[in-house]
Amino acid sequence: MSSPSSKAQEAREAVAGRLREMRLDAGITGRELAVRCGWSESKSSRIEHAKTPPSDADIRAWCTACGMPGTADDLIAANRQADSMYVQWKRLQRTGLRRLQESGVPLYEQTEQFHVYCSNVVPGFFQTPGYATALLTSIAEFRGTPDDVTDAVAARMNRSHVIREGNHRFAVLVEESVLRYRIGSAEVMAAQLGHLLSVMALPSISLGIIPFTAPRPAWPLETFTIFDRRRVHVETLSAAIKETQPSDVALYMKAFGNLREAASYGAEARSLIASAINSLD
Repeated sequence: MSSPSSKAQEAREAVAGRLREMRLDAGITGRELAVRCGWSESKSSRIEHAKTPPSDADIRAWCTACGMPGTADDLIAANRQADSMYVQWKRLQRTGLRRLQESGVPLYEQTEQFHVYCSNVVPGFFQTPGYATALLTSIAEFRGTPDDVTDAVAARMNRSHVIREGNHRFAVLVEESVLRYRIGSAEVMAAQLGHLLSVMALPSISLGIIPFTAPRPAWPLETFTIFDRRRVHVETLSAAIKETQPSDVALYMKAFGNLREAASYGAEARSLIASAINSLD
């Protein structure tokens, strides 16, 4: 699997390639295109070689200069998709954490089937206020974002209404390590793990725990969420990645299926959670 950042660059290069082909089909040089667009020849070269991402206005000017203004909308859409595939957290969180929590609400409310795999923390819509506060505080401090943790936690709790309301179904896999990682105090972790036991009883939720000792058909992966088998959100340390190509979504669905083979459910999963609770000091 190629990295999401390289896929985003490939998408940008595809847009740049289409712009170059348009110029060649129009029979004009890079210099002539620059004159028609009112910018430097070097800018034309940077755009064609995917060194400088074009703005919406740049694309419209380019298409007009090549005598093909009707192609601008499709190219702008492709360019925006490439730009959104790989977005650094520092960009998403530059005004704090609350807005990012709120921005996900429409997608959560529209999604009917969630497939979620978490290898590092409890899934956001299963988090208690105490656990979310500890986690978001550490994120804000690490990334140096404005301190709006209280509001961000409230927004995350509000977003979690989807597990109890509406026509939503959740297939969730969590590594046993998530139960053991100490996010917050022992009291915070005990409350969080107890909450996991309660959400398991909801009819819309299937929660599997992958034990440390389970034979693994797939190695531990980065945390990801699949929305209605149409898009995937992947979380890395530096960026949020969105995958929408059907082949990429299918790859994550395959990975989820392989991981599910190692998971424990029902009484066995509850026993793993209870063991984690009992291990708390």
